[in-house]
Amino acid sequence: MSTPTPEPQHQPSPEPRGPVDSSRIPRYAGPATFARLPRLDEVGGRADVAVVGVPFDTGVSYRPGARFGGNAIREASRLLRPYNPAQDASPFALAQVADAGDIAANPFNIDEAVETVQEAADGILDSGARLMTLGGDHTIALPLLRSVARKHGPVALLHFDAHLDTWDTYFGAAYTHGTPFRRAFEEGLLDTSAVSHVGTRGPLYGKKDLDEDARMGFGIVTSADVMRRGVDEVADQLRQRIGNRPLYVSIDIDVLDPAHAPGTGTPEAGGLTSRELLEILRGLAGCHLVSADLVEVAPPYDHAEMTAVAASHTAYELTTLMSRQIAEGRGGGAG
Repeated sequence: MSTPTPEPQHQPSPEPRGPVDSSRIPRYAGPATFARLPRLDEVGGRADVAVVGVPFDTGVSYRPGARFGGNAIREASRLLRPYNPAQDASPFALAQVADAGDIAANPFNIDEAVETVQEAADGILDSGARLMTLGGDHTIALPLLRSVARKHGPVALLHFDAHLDTWDTYFGAAYTHGTPFRRAFEEGLLDTSAVSHVGTRGPLYGKKDLDEDARMGFGIVTSADVMRRGVDEVADQLRQRIGNRPLYVSIDIDVLDPAHAPGTGTPEAGGLTSRELLEILRGLAGCHLVSADLVEVAPPYDHAEMTAVAASHTAYELTTLMSRQIAEGRGGGAG
């Protein structure tokens, strides 16, 4: 009589590998991965949250330079620390967060670049990770949304931006940094009962811009609304609109006032403060955040790295939200 083969025992996941110890290696030394975290290959190619750069800005309509944004954010993130007191969490101990490097997109062919970003995002999401993408210009939100919707179905969207980015075309081009959310709407990637712009302001081409935007289902919280109503009320409104739906957050750094973020391609006066943006994001605790992007950081126009510093803290809050949810068992991770 043969001896039965014992059932394999579940092996607990190893403790997440965190950032370089800054008490032993100075912050200005070593490679500039996001928050000095390990590279994806250093954790066996699997992570719960993968931070990836997309150095692409061929879709901009005014000032270029966002192709250098991802690495500028990484450099500024050297000052991030492992405990986030605002969310009472140590995100890099709760889940494995790793830097997945850059997606090399063709700078001379937007259509090909969009396909490349989507294919790379598909691969990362299929591994079980959530994406924290550092752009790059806002064109990349479309392929990222295609990939996220492929996994989760139509998603709720919070879009932080000075601009609507729901225009139809620029110079006849369908894929630009001003059109990603119209294309996403047309392709059925969005849950139109839960899509919102936050921080919009400034002149438009005409009132029809708002009419067409409303037709797509978007709610709007302007930067003036945030100032008058306060971040707690705004965050509560957004949470109620999102509910339990899978949520994608897309942040154009020009949602911040140029006083806080001069290093961007299309600045508009009257924006949010960095404090307001961070507090609204912290107010999303409890939402099912499946992935996010942060775009339009353009270092050539950045004074004293102000924009990159604000962006690094913004990405930190988003990765903290995702890590907390993974630790709480919401949607899992790479394991």
